[in-house]
Amino acid sequence: MKEPPSAATKLDFWQRLSRNRALLLLLSLLFFLLIWQMLVIVLNLPGFILPSPAEVGRKFISVLSTGLLWRHFSSTLEEILLGLLIGISAATLLGYALSKSQLAERLLSPFLVGSQSIPMVAIAPLLVIWFGPGLLSKVLICSLTVFFPVLINTLVGLRDVPPELREVMRSLRATPAQTLRYLEIPAALPVFLGGLRVGASLSVIGAIVGELVASDRGLGFLINVGRGQYDTALVFVAVICLVVLAASLYGLVLLLENKFLSWQTWRKKA
Repeated sequence: MKEPPSAATKLDFWQRLSRNRALLLLLSLLFFLLIWQMLVIVLNLPGFILPSPAEVGRKFISVLSTGLLWRHFSSTLEEILLGLLIGISAATLLGYALSKSQLAERLLSPFLVGSQSIPMVAIAPLLVIWFGPGLLSKVLICSLTVFFPVLINTLVGLRDVPPELREVMRSLRATPAQTLRYLEIPAALPVFLGGLRVGASLSVIGAIVGELVASDRGLGFLINVGRGQYDTALVFVAVICLVVLAASLYGLVLLLENKFLSWQTWRKKA
């Protein structure tokens, strides 16, 4: 007679499952699709309110085959990448400068904090009016969205460098460039990459806010088209693409963490 699996065996199974991220992702996706399909069946809503996964899949194949999806996806991706480049560069340089001067930080902090208290939805129309509905205004909106979390984490990371390590660098007569390269960057990198995670996710929101305000291309424009035509399946396609894009950027930052913070992982294991 076959014995039932012990509690230790069950625990080992769940531990192995938790380590297999790809399988967990697939299971969670299947569970989500199952719940979605059950809601469609139980609620019996028309397709323009809640389309089924099959309808969304057919719409995805349709817009993908015509090249429409790629045209709008590539436009949004361009805005996000340029916004990330400008926002991260400006935030890193300003964060480094403020970390070296407490007076400058105290002078600029009220303006920086105040700028973040204003919703980006309120600022976006002004930027569109000032810079036009083209690429520049979308990139600026995306850059401003990324700027603050990266700036704060850069500043915190540099300020948290242990003073005794700075004393060691001074005793070795290290130049400012050497101190930055061998001490400040490695010490601030974990906190900086944490801010980059947030910034990478928010960059998608910034780009879409700009496109929803005024644009003739992009996934935000596609959402506006679907909303105007009551083509909810098209809206779902655009939203799913945004989710995939945000998750991909977040995953890219995680890969950077695994690459540049491998010493930290080794320390934890030790």
